[in-house]
Amino acid sequence: MKARSLTELGPLKKALQLAREEAAKVLTLERERAARELRERNLFAASLGPITRLRPPAATAPAQRPPLPEPRQRERDEALVMLEALSDEFDVESLLDTDDALSFRRRGIGPEVVRKLRRGVWATQAQLDLHGLRRDEAREALGEFLRQSRQEGWRCVRVIHGKGNGSPGREPVLKAKVKSWLVQKKDVIAFTQARAADGGAGAVMVLLQTAAVTGRSV
Repeated sequence: MKARSLTELGPLKKALQLAREEAAKVLTLERERAARELRERNLFAASLGPITRLRPPAATAPAQRPPLPEPRQRERDEALVMLEALSDEFDVESLLDTDDALSFRRRGIGPEVVRKLRRGVWATQAQLDLHGLRRDEAREALGEFLRQSRQEGWRCVRVIHGKGNGSPGREPVLKAKVKSWLVQKKDVIAFTQARAADGGAGAVMVLLQTAAVTGRSV
């Protein structure tokens, strides 16, 4: 818009002058702010000291393998087997009754228990036949049979050892060994020669420990 007269030029010039002064103030303020930020950055850098670029982290070494687990359970099982091992050197004769059946009963078990066992009061729940086995084989088979009987909760079992008719001199070798091995097993509380119908002199009836077996409760 053009000024219509000289009287209008005065205010216009004044407005332009004010605009220039305001722009100059804004520019000064911007320069001062930039200078202040630069000083602050320099002061921060000076307070940190020299800056060293970090190296990239080295590759992590693989973790060492943990030691193999020790076979504790196997060692316990082997120790249990050794504890339950049956000896051929055990002298059983002093523990047997002096009757024809050569029966046996643990301390605290009354004689009536053996008499009941001999009469077949308890039903036979399982049997082991040792015919044809050598001594070492028979010992291992009997140990395993008694362990299984304990796990199954069987109370009365029969062990057939034979009469020794096929042995040299017709001597019943396994018969004496079986009685010796049975005495060594704490789960065996009594045994006696079987009745004729159950094998007679070629077998033995065995009564095993149960949860609450005593001399009075059997």
